[in-house]
Amino acid sequence: MPNHIHFIWRIQNGFELETVQRDFLKFTAKALVEKIKAEKGEAALELLYVGLKDRKYQVWKRNSMSIDLITEEFFKQKLEYVHNKPCQPHWNLAQHPTEYRYSSARYYDGLGDEFGLVTHMEEL
Repeated sequence: MPNHIHFIWRIQNGFELETVQRDFLKFTAKALVEKIKAEKGEAALELLYVGLKDRKYQVWKRNSMSIDLITEEFFKQKLEYVHNKPCQPHWNLAQHPTEYRYSSARYYDGLGDEFGLVTHMEEL
């Protein structure tokens, strides 16, 4: 999506959701700010500026939603939702989920994973 992401992840034993989520959001926010700065210049960051004590920019919305996928049926339902989201009329980013470059639907349809990030839950 142009303004948010959906993904399904599994937290390894010994780690807590809150810690992993915090670290992911912090790492990706810094990387995105640096990428925007390098490609578009500092002025392009104006919409992200918050000037708080602990950060200059706010990339991610506070209190990201996280849902435990406790059954295989619920997992499949959410996976289908994530795959079909770019095809919804509101976004109209693709006609079919596999046409959206950033969708794992491509992986599940046997078209590979150009970013090297996707594995199926049974492969973990």
